[in-house]
Amino acid sequence: MKKNMPYILIAGIAFGSDFWIKRHMDRKYARYVVHPGRRNKILIEKYYNRGAALNFLAKKPRVMRALHTVIMFFVGILYYFLLRMPGHRLSKTGASLLVGGGLNNLLDRYTKGYVVDYVKFNFGPKWLRGIIFNISDFCIFIGAFLSVVGSEASS
Repeated sequence: MKKNMPYILIAGIAFGSDFWIKRHMDRKYARYVVHPGRRNKILIEKYYNRGAALNFLAKKPRVMRALHTVIMFFVGILYYFLLRMPGHRLSKTGASLLVGGGLNNLLDRYTKGYVVDYVKFNFGPKWLRGIIFNISDFCIFIGAFLSVVGSEASS
């Protein structure tokens, strides 16, 4: 168990950091107001996302919540067994980010009915400029990438 503490800590930091930022966003920022960030390249805009990426299933929040719950259940089972295996550091790190970010967004779905997003890019292709993210989304994306790369490296 002690050897897995760094991975559990990673999941906790991913969860806790976004939890705190979302709480701050809900208290201090109005919705649909864009605040310039770093050199006007990264913008802050609070957005309530009822669906998944690109508002997928936004009109069916109950279905989205159920789907997210099922996915996190299976990710949790895989995470449990992965942590019991020796080695696989990259996969464990990726899975930790997935678990922390995924559980944070799932908590939003259950407590608020939507996920709080707040980071928007003001550079790159037009399609990217229209997406609003949160830290959990980045953790999920990076975690999935690391998990795939880690599974390829250990096979």
